[in-house]
Amino acid sequence: MDDVKLTKLAKCAGCGAKVGAGTLAKLLEDIRVHTDPNLLVGFDKSDDASVYKVTDDLALVQTVDFFPPIDDDPYIFGQIAATNALSDVYAMGGEPKLALNIMAVPENLPKQAVHAILKGGYDKVYEAGAIITGGHSIFDDEPKYGLAVTGFVHPEKLLTNSGAKVGDVLFLTKPLGIGILTSAQKAELLDEETSAFAKKLMTTLNKSARDVMVKYRVHACTDVTGFGLMGHGLEMAQGSDTQLEIDTKAIDLIEASLEFARMGILPAGMYRNRHFAEDWVEAGDIELAVQDMLFDPQTSGGLLIAVHPDDAEAMFEELKDAVPSAQRIGRVLPYEGGKRIFLK
Repeated sequence: MDDVKLTKLAKCAGCGAKVGAGTLAKLLEDIRVHTDPNLLVGFDKSDDASVYKVTDDLALVQTVDFFPPIDDDPYIFGQIAATNALSDVYAMGGEPKLALNIMAVPENLPKQAVHAILKGGYDKVYEAGAIITGGHSIFDDEPKYGLAVTGFVHPEKLLTNSGAKVGDVLFLTKPLGIGILTSAQKAELLDEETSAFAKKLMTTLNKSARDVMVKYRVHACTDVTGFGLMGHGLEMAQGSDTQLEIDTKAIDLIEASLEFARMGILPAGMYRNRHFAEDWVEAGDIELAVQDMLFDPQTSGGLLIAVHPDDAEAMFEELKDAVPSAQRIGRVLPYEGGKRIFLK
């Protein structure tokens, strides 16, 4: 199994394999959306998961996420894929409860590697307090793994990416630059310390971030994954009919990623994200490499949270001890037409 190089079996890695937001919107055009009064969030909205109200006190949160290997270690790959899939439930303010494996594997992949992928996923789901109850697998030339996850949330405590209010303060809970690091890793340019840091970051659940934010008047939340901070931020601004002011100096940019960005080592997903979102972003005189990191597709990224300004300081203090990197990165402003995101 040690001879297996999973990332060499795939053309792209992790959330960098995600279909671009603009392309996805076109693919969903003209598909009839049926209405149901209990469907609180469906695919007609650019949100992290669907939500269906079961009773006045209970709603189901459902999501699915899978991707090609982002690490050569099968166990680590399984952990990262599971962490990423669970994140969508946390972003809605929910708690994961049940999960189903989704797997595609080459016929010649060693059984020990397949077992390690599944064990990585199982261990991370167990850490989240949920249960894997089955799944589905097929043969494919490229390995892929992920989960379909069902979680619970109170209908009145549901969070979406479209509820941000003018005056809200914006927080981010993980540093940016994972997509660039994984591109560098694929080219065997990462040292062991940076590689270990990236793995730890991608296997850190957003559970603690979720547990903190639900104590406060959070109006909107999304996890920052394949569309990058700018792509997911744009969806929040458009869905909320607001504009976002982002302080780039307050963002925790992974130093090694910034160095690689300055060298032009960037994932293809970054260019897709730029194509989708850059017309809505006023970048001013911000360094190009810094801009690239804001468009960088994140695998198992942190939460982008919009909270009432009166709760911002208290939540910030609590997040500092709970998440990999608590960052107060901006604020929500009234939309005045034109650009949706302003960098400073």
